Amino acid sequence: MKHLLDLLAAIALLVWGTHLVRTGVLRVFGANLRQMLAASMGNRFTAALSGIGVTALVQSSTATSLMTSSFVGQGLITLPAALAVMRGADIGTSLMSVLFSFDLSWLSPLFIFVGVVMFVSTKDGTAGRIGRVLIGLGLMLLALQLVVEATEPLLASPAIRALLAAVGSDRWLEIFLGMLLAVLAYSSLAVVLLIAALATSHVIQLDVALGLVLGANLGSGALAVLTTAKSAIEVRQVTVGNLVFKLMGVALVAPLVGLWLQHVQPKLPDITHGVVLFHLAFNVSMSVVFIGLTNLVAKAMESLLPKPPPSASQTRPQHLDPSALSTPSLAISCAAREALHQADVVETMMLGVMTVIKNDDLPLAEELRKLDDTVDRLYSSIKYYLTKISREALSEGESRRWTDIISFTINMEQIGDIIERVLIDVEDKKIKPRRNFSDAGMQEISELHARLVDNLRLSMSVFLNGNVHDAKKLLEEKARFRDLEHAYSRSHLTRLTDNTLSSIETSSLHIDLISELKRINSHICSIAYPILDSAGALAPNRLRSSKLGDLG
Repeated sequence: MKHLLDLLAAIALLVWGTHLVRTGVLRVFGANLRQMLAASMGNRFTAALSGIGVTALVQSSTATSLMTSSFVGQGLITLPAALAVMRGADIGTSLMSVLFSFDLSWLSPLFIFVGVVMFVSTKDGTAGRIGRVLIGLGLMLLALQLVVEATEPLLASPAIRALLAAVGSDRWLEIFLGMLLAVLAYSSLAVVLLIAALATSHVIQLDVALGLVLGANLGSGALAVLTTAKSAIEVRQVTVGNLVFKLMGVALVAPLVGLWLQHVQPKLPDITHGVVLFHLAFNVSMSVVFIGLTNLVAKAMESLLPKPPPSASQTRPQHLDPSALSTPSLAISCAAREALHQADVVETMMLGVMTVIKNDDLPLAEELRKLDDTVDRLYSSIKYYLTKISREALSEGESRRWTDIISFTINMEQIGDIIERVLIDVEDKKIKPRRNFSDAGMQEISELHARLVDNLRLSMSVFLNGNVHDAKKLLEEKARFRDLEHAYSRSHLTRLTDNTLSSIETSSLHIDLISELKRINSHICSIAYPILDSAGALAPNRLRSSKLGDLG
């Protein structure tokens, strides 16, 4: 029993080391990897090369698959290009398995020692994250050594030998077991390295090991499909298409394993190289053979998984891709896009308010009030999505962006609530009693409303781009709007003293309305504070005018 626990612990350590490397690389280079992928989509061959490079870094074709499928879901790349990336991703993970097949055990203590020193000294910095990667690499190398040591005593057990003999009697059972292991371990790389170690220790025969390797390849595709099961159709088209390629590859190669054993294996130095080079040869061959079929498979996926017809409804979150959560920088981008979607709904409400006021449109007022429920739902969805992103996985800049998105969505939600109150007041105090603002009063409200819409659009630009000059301009609008509100309040009081009947009838609504518009503007302008604070352009209680002058 102890020997079995030792083996399970070594396997767990191998999987954990792979996880540390993958998450560490994504934390350090996540945004750059995304840019590398997006910039290489000119043709299928450069896309495949980028897939090799990215996967070699993150040591996970599944991570590359999720990253690429998210790009398709956002409309940044086409489906054929994404499938070409995945052809390269499979080669990338194969190359890493070949690298780890060499005796690098002497590097394990060095990587762990240096990694721990870097991680402890600057835990939240780039050096700390690189240290995390080194720790993961060291643990992987250590785990491979422990797997070999733990398997030797198990060979003496007759029960283990009988079980392994049963597995080796059926090629498709081997493929299924390999696939299951890759899904459970969340890493085909870790499973292939484990299979190579077991074969080297003669725990399993080489023939069985190659069948398990085919299954591990299939498992990485199945894992991506399972991970994106609840994602948008565009995302699922990538992962399902990638699984189709893997299924075709396994179906073609499974009957040919004997040829590898007969003609190739005798020329290789040892069993370990036989396993990892078979893994590499399989993926290189399948990528070369199938890369010309990416357009055909893409069309098949679009037929099998057609996009739903465009809906006019804005109630459903559009960009919160669950599969992007494994790549923090990508998840932050998804949340930011959804926050802008929420702001679009708020803008629709704000534009409609003026139509309701001018035309006494009760049906429109009811529709706009329902949109506040949409704003609330989007806020809840974005907030819940952000809580699922590990804060430890974020860089300092991404952490600030996380906070900015939360702040932005809170402000949009509160603006929606204010607009709903305004609509109720307009219905109760103007439309139902059949009252009208004076011409001067309506002109003042129209001017404030137009300025408010402009400020909202400027705030969306500030949130998206983080431009300090625009943030300064937005914050200056807060003071201008306050001055206008005071001036129009005095003008209204002047009309009351002149006994203007329409002003007297709508006095309460008029004062409340311009006050609520000012409150909305305050929420809009507060979006500028994080940007200016990050730039060091804020004093404790006011703008640093000289600093802003330099930045502007």
